Amino acid sequence: MKRIWYISGTVGVLMLGAVGWGVDYLYRYAIATGKKDFISQSEATGSGGAAFDHWTFAEQAPETLSLEARDGLKLKGTYFQHKEQHKKLAVIAHGYGSDSTYMKEYAKMIFEMGWDIFLPDARGHGQSEGNYIGFGWDERLDLIDWTSQLVKRYSKDVDVMLFGVSMGASTVMMGSGEKLPEQVKIIVEDCGYTSVKNELSYQLKEMFHLPSFPLIPLTSVYTDLKTGYNFYEADAVKQLKKNKLPTLFIHGTEDTFVPTEMVHSLYDAAQGPKELWLVEGAGHAESLKKAPENYEKQLGNFISRYLK
Repeated sequence: MKRIWYISGTVGVLMLGAVGWGVDYLYRYAIATGKKDFISQSEATGSGGAAFDHWTFAEQAPETLSLEARDGLKLKGTYFQHKEQHKKLAVIAHGYGSDSTYMKEYAKMIFEMGWDIFLPDARGHGQSEGNYIGFGWDERLDLIDWTSQLVKRYSKDVDVMLFGVSMGASTVMMGSGEKLPEQVKIIVEDCGYTSVKNELSYQLKEMFHLPSFPLIPLTSVYTDLKTGYNFYEADAVKQLKKNKLPTLFIHGTEDTFVPTEMVHSLYDAAQGPKELWLVEGAGHAESLKKAPENYEKQLGNFISRYLK
């Protein structure tokens, strides 16, 4: 009998140790900042990186702006203004593991449509401080604070568009459920995920062929202890249920990083005017690359319908 208890206890300890190792590994693999070998910076955004001084479409030199986040982190972003100040501002959020320099193609398109543009580096990315990735949840508050700071540069009648790709898309959707500055008029999301829980569960199955239980709930608790947020509260669907702003949803039909099926749950949740554009044959963050002319047309038509 003692032998059975000894063996059972040993197995139990080993199992607990393995689970503990798995939780720490998943945290370091997905949440902690650092180079990610499972997705490149350009794959996370669908656009190649280029230093801002090579963004030749801009009319004048960019301005680097700073923000102290609510938890004290020092954040950076880059602002491009037309020579004659317009009454339109687009805040453009980049993808996971990337930074704002990888948003050039989106920025160029939107700038040439007549918008001033601002590109924040998310916490833990680019020039911004931070040692963990919030998957859009903590970043949603940073986005709101950036927007509040920026609209002070304009008259009160400035129109603001929140635009994001991948993690940036989930950031703007998660932000949509908060009290936004009244100048925010429209939201555009490209290939965002429904929630951190769902995205990590999907990746755990795809990359490691593992079930979500128990690693996802345990890593969520571990993440909450280390960073202050958990995977279950970071939910774009729940946030969109509080959003009444016009929202454009874009997703590639061949997206295997953020599965295409997620966009339907997101679209259904939004409470305001909404449009869905599925781009045939596009993988993750590839919609602009696959259909550049149609992308600009879809975006332009959406803007003209909801901004007078």
